[in-house]
Amino acid sequence: MPMSAAADPPFQNLARQARKLMDQMQKGYYTFSPSDVWTPNVNLYETGGCYLVCVDLAGVDKDKIDLEVHDGRLRLRGSRPVPLPGDSGPEEHAEGKKMRVHLMEIDHGSFSREVELPSDINREAISASYRNGMLWVEIPKA
Repeated sequence: MPMSAAADPPFQNLARQARKLMDQMQKGYYTFSPSDVWTPNVNLYETGGCYLVCVDLAGVDKDKIDLEVHDGRLRLRGSRPVPLPGDSGPEEHAEGKKMRVHLMEIDHGSFSREVELPSDINREAISASYRNGMLWVEIPKA
């Protein structure tokens, strides 16, 4: 499928990357508060018949994702646990083994994201699927 990028104002991508870098510098393992809410990254696409929203939610259990359309906005909420090594989860490291964290950049805890929707949508036909850590929301045009 051929893709074309919408024209961005000059340096918008650079500004977005600088903001993300500043956020990462200000947030770390020792400053993370359980009340902090992180914002997942989103890609927005448009085809002839629909809009597609792709949300990066790697490591989030699909049952922990709340999705709603309200007042012309797509709202996503949920939570992601702290990723830990080992297939069997945190119990593997709780048996007297100590683990030192040197760097923790992967967001965890509660997340929230809102995306403004165009007015020409068919709200009743919106569908979502979760594949390979990506939430895909298909929003048909009216």
